[in-house]
Amino acid sequence: MVAESETLNGAVDDVRALCTVIELGTLVAAARQLGETKGSISRRISRLEQRIGATLLARHPRAVTPTEEGQAFYAKAREGLVLLDDAAAGAHSARSLPQGNLRLTAPTDLSMDVLPPVLVRFRERYPQISVDLLVTDAALDLAATRVDLALRASVADLPDMGYRAAAVLPFRVGLYAAPGYLDGRRAPRQPAELADHDLIIARNEPPAAELTLHKGKRQERLAVRPAIRTGDYASAHRIALHGGGIAPLPTFIAAASVHAGDLSTVLGDWSIAHGTL
Repeated sequence: MVAESETLNGAVDDVRALCTVIELGTLVAAARQLGETKGSISRRISRLEQRIGATLLARHPRAVTPTEEGQAFYAKAREGLVLLDDAAAGAHSARSLPQGNLRLTAPTDLSMDVLPPVLVRFRERYPQISVDLLVTDAALDLAATRVDLALRASVADLPDMGYRAAAVLPFRVGLYAAPGYLDGRRAPRQPAELADHDLIIARNEPPAAELTLHKGKRQERLAVRPAIRTGDYASAHRIALHGGGIAPLPTFIAAASVHAGDLSTVLGDWSIAHGTL
């Protein structure tokens, strides 16, 4: 077994004990601060003096003072302890910061309209983590594709795929249009009036589609013929922003545009569906 005095930690602790005694003036005070006994501190000082071959402290009945050699040693040793403590703190900080690579998959609409600012803030907070974003609407085999995190928005329960899932954000699908589109047109006040408007439907369905709108316990179904059909909410969002018509959009897609005044809510008391991200 290697004696403490022969280890680097033991030698550093001996030096720290001397510096603390000189700074506080007594062995008792130094022992209290370092969480040791007075006898332990005394042995550390003696061991250090033997190693150096010089008397570093002058012992008095009520206090100790550094000798000339002790004062010179203290000046250099304190500087070294500060450097060691800084190095140790830096190493601990680097080790405690999350690092590595995060493989993330998300559908097109989330990747286009929601994730960009989120990923920028994530990288600002965790600069040692790189991110791979896989944009796809397909249900991937997460193990085969080495995906760490998959974001999915669904208005129904997700199928049991053997993965751990957690709800991040509840949302509703509402109706939105650009103020420029609504200018000069009568905004619908009832669901049936949607038939008089251009609708942008983000689904791959036949030309004639059906919308079901909910308001509390009320429910209305209406057949609609979309002016524009698209396969994802991201493109429907952009078409609506350019005045292409009224689009059903999830709140997490439309929220920023509504806040900026680029989209207006249509039939705000009604919703198409509710879901979970």
